[in-house]
Amino acid sequence: MTNDGENGRDVLVLLGGAGDLALRMLLPSLYFLEVDRLLSHDLRIVAVARGEGDGASYKALVREQLGKRATVEEAAWNRLAARLDYLSVDMTKDEGAAKLAERVGEHGSLVVYFALSPSLYGPVCNALQSAGLTGPKSRLVLEKPIGRDLESSRKTNAAVGAVVGEEQIFRIDHYLGKETVQNLTALRFANVLFEPLWDRNTIDHVQITIAETEKVGDRWPYYDEYGALRDMVQNHMLQLLCLVAMEAPSGFDPDAMRDEKVKVLRSLRPFNKDTVAHDTVRGQYVAGVVEGGAREGYLQEVGKATKTETFVAMKVAIDNWRWDGVPFFLRTGKNLPDRRTQIVVQFKALPHNIFGQATDGDLFSNRLVIDLQPDENIVLTLMNKRPGLSEEGMRLQSLPLSLSFSQSGGRRRIAYEKLFLDVFRGDRTLFVRRDEVEQAWKFIDGVSAAWAAANIEPAPYAAGTWGPHSSAGLISPGGRAWKA
Repeated sequence: MTNDGENGRDVLVLLGGAGDLALRMLLPSLYFLEVDRLLSHDLRIVAVARGEGDGASYKALVREQLGKRATVEEAAWNRLAARLDYLSVDMTKDEGAAKLAERVGEHGSLVVYFALSPSLYGPVCNALQSAGLTGPKSRLVLEKPIGRDLESSRKTNAAVGAVVGEEQIFRIDHYLGKETVQNLTALRFANVLFEPLWDRNTIDHVQITIAETEKVGDRWPYYDEYGALRDMVQNHMLQLLCLVAMEAPSGFDPDAMRDEKVKVLRSLRPFNKDTVAHDTVRGQYVAGVVEGGAREGYLQEVGKATKTETFVAMKVAIDNWRWDGVPFFLRTGKNLPDRRTQIVVQFKALPHNIFGQATDGDLFSNRLVIDLQPDENIVLTLMNKRPGLSEEGMRLQSLPLSLSFSQSGGRRRIAYEKLFLDVFRGDRTLFVRRDEVEQAWKFIDGVSAAWAAANIEPAPYAAGTWGPHSSAGLISPGGRAWKA
């Protein structure tokens, strides 16, 4: 943030400052930025929550949480602690916002981070406006999901847009702050090598997997309302799909990048009652074993009968020239065997094999694998001659070529670190525009409506497996398979 030096210090307000997101991700991100001295010297941080407490008790809580993630450098912590303040108020009320305004006082730039339920965005925005905290120097950072469907998303966006301009709104999807996601953009648009091959002529299919070993746990009241389709596919998965499928933007600026992503979302072929039955899989976990430990089923966790899906897989078509006939396979779920966020770009097989039986197994098609978590890496699989002499002549093998841009041995940054810096600078390139959110909801609402029309209920899958058996059948035509 840039302070003009005449109207007080810059201020970051964390609404929901005592919640899980703030303590587990946001404040550690700010701490690491403090370690690297990337925060403005005059930045103040005001955490706001309903819980009772004062500045001293809150700092002790934050210090405890930081210790669970890393060895805390005392000098950096002391600098961060000197910035921190805590305020216990109800921000849906005008009197709560008035107390915040009093605590903020004269200020330069003001960033208000909504680590809150989206249902509170409207009332909080109205209260902020009544307290004079939505002026031209204010920036509002909104966490996903923005609404539960297209209608509620429009209402939420309208409520926020009534108090600040679109250029002041930063809708966050933390996946866009990951180093490897940004490297995907560089890989595609900063190299002449890949872009001519990035279409239906050379790519057979694309897989996007976001797998979690965690159960729903304490999040079940939220999760049971949203399910895997709304919680993961609508935002994270569609954003990754857009970055893989988008055309080259006219420049690396916010509107040019987001214009191209919207074009992809508009090109997604909608599902209907007939196609949803064989092109999607909906699942819900039952009792099983994950990472060596027994897990109970979803219904036992939530304590009631519910048809909420904890697993989704789908075959998505993009109706444009570049991707005609190239399926995009998406899958995400809870209580799966492996924690993984991964994009697999599978290239087509060679039209003719000149080597005959000279390979150790099959002549594997080239494959680009982009890992986002738990490790960040980009690997291109190539066929290569096996070293040495052989009576049988040339022998080939499949070898990985690492294209990772990360520095080995360095700390892996939290995605929110990058996004915080971009908010402070006013750079909206890695944030989601209103029409992006609403176009994604339009597609997701179509999936949900098609499930209802076709009476598609979640199929059971044992915790610790890769979803219902039909998930493998979704991708298997043409000899395809999910990457193990």
